[in-house]
Amino acid sequence: MSRDSVNNVSSASRDLANDIIQRVAKLVSEAEAETKPLELDPYRGQLFELFVMADAAGFVSEEAEIDLTADNLCRELASHWGLASATQSAVESQAKLPPEQLSKMRILWSVLRLWMEWDYAWKRWEEFHPNDRS
Repeated sequence: MSRDSVNNVSSASRDLANDIIQRVAKLVSEAEAETKPLELDPYRGQLFELFVMADAAGFVSEEAEIDLTADNLCRELASHWGLASATQSAVESQAKLPPEQLSKMRILWSVLRLWMEWDYAWKRWEEFHPNDRS
């Protein structure tokens, strides 16, 4: 593969990863606006579809060119929402997190937990379905 092809693949991968992150952020915002938990459909199903896309692209691995494991995805979302600075400010001023940031932290925890659970189940599928070769 030529160097230009590798750069194009990397660029396409970055675009896809950014699209997945943006779609997760949008989904979280929609669930939050509707005051519905991510753990319930339609949000759960839509988030799972994004997990499947990330896994199919090879992003759900710490060794991947682009790491969208649960930890890194949530780190990206937290950065997108400015949660690190909000948390640091709250600690420095010995105040509670503002309600908006607290809500984002809670929903971020849901994303983290669901993404980790799916990753675990996905990786162990063959172990429990040895004759199921789709």
